[in-house]
Order: sequence, then structure tokens, then C-alpha cells
Amino acid sequence: MTPRTQYDSSQAAQRLRVPIALFRWARHAGAIAPPDAGPRQWTRSAVEAMDAEAIRASMPREPIYGSTAADRIAEQLGTPNQPDARLSVTTFLVRRLIDLELLTDLSGNSDYELLNPDQVDEVCRRSDLPDLVHAHAGLGSDQAAERLGVRRRDFDRIHKDLKWVEPVEWREVRLFAGRAGRVDVPLFRAADIDAVPAQHPEVDWPAVRATAKGRPSPLTALAKATLKAAT
Repeated sequence: MTPRTQYDSSQAAQRLRVPIALFRWARHAGAIAPPDAGPRQWTRSAVEAMDAEAIRASMPREPIYGSTAADRIAEQLGTPNQPDARLSVTTFLVRRLIDLELLTDLSGNSDYELLNPDQVDEVCRRSDLPDLVHAHAGLGSDQAAERLGVRRRDFDRIHKDLKWVEPVEWREVRLFAGRAGRVDVPLFRAADIDAVPAQHPEVDWPAVRATAKGRPSPLTALAKATLKAAT
């Protein structure tokens, strides 16, 4: 068998007999040399020169899942997540903190997050944590409509017809048993929803919010005009 001459992260971690999450953290923390055989590849000699114990020492505590990080943030805010109840902090927020580079995802998997607990503790100690959670919380369409103070029908116009706000991500939700019961739902960032009225002062927002059920709101004509112009 021809000896391997180049290693990616998984292969290097396997050769060094360290968990891949620890290897990724050591790479992030600068505890190992940068790749020398391409953007994500190390030569055999570079891997052989790595110190497995130094990699383990770079993150002495076991990594935690994104859901655990969300629970810790919620606890820090004094609004602990409760089983079988609407969570005050979700993994949507954790993924936004990863986007902001305040947390580092070590999982390499889009289905879940693995994090350094020390880094999560640093986030929990931030003085602006409440502001971060308020701005980057995830909202479904009903929640977004409620936050804007408009009917769900009008929020659909804002999102689908006028395209004034776009979801940050889509997540699969199970409505009932079976594959047919799974649907992808949009999730919006709270700060993006909050910004809509200021970004569109041409709209009479008090009138939109006061529109009675079954009546056309000021957004109706605007959405129709936008759709007509697009065809």
C-alpha cells in the first residue's frame, strides 16, 4: 500500500489519534501549523511533526452541542429553556453567533454544532449578550408578523411579494408523523424584521397595523403593483 503523502483534517486527526473536533479547535487556536500542501491539506512530514498532546491540551474540556450552548445562554439571561415549552434561546442564535465568529463550530456537520465550552462561557460573560440575543433571535413567519404588529397575510406580502425581508435559513419541521409531514419553514433574524418599517417609510404602518380582518391593507395595492411590474 502506497504511504499517504497528504492529509486533510479528518485524516490528520485519525493519524494523531485525537478527536476531529479537538483538531479543528487546535487549528482555530493556532496550536498546529497551517496547512502546507494546499488550503486544507498537510504534508506527511507536517502531520508527523504535530504534537497530539498539545492538541488535546488546547481544549481540555469536552465539546458541547449547540443545544447545550443555547441552554447555557438562556440560563445566563435568567430565562432558562424549559422542556416542552417555547425556548427562549435556540440553536438559531448559536448559528448566528458562529456567523459573527463569536463561536467556532467544530462539528463539520450541518445538522448540529459542536462548540468549545470555554468559548461559550466567554459569550455568556459579554455585557452585550442581551442585545445580541434580541437582535439575532430566530423568528418564524407568525412570530415575525407578531413582532411587526401586522397580520400574517400582510407579512407574507412583505416577504413573498415585496421581498423586503429574506429568511436567514430554512429548517425542516415535522408537523405530523411520516415523511409527508415534514416541511421546510423560513426563519428570520429579529433585527431584520425590526428594520423593515424604517427601511420603508413610504408605508403607512399605523394603517397597516390597524387593518381589520378581511379588509385590504395599504400593502395590498403596493404588492399588486410590484408583482405587475415584475411580469
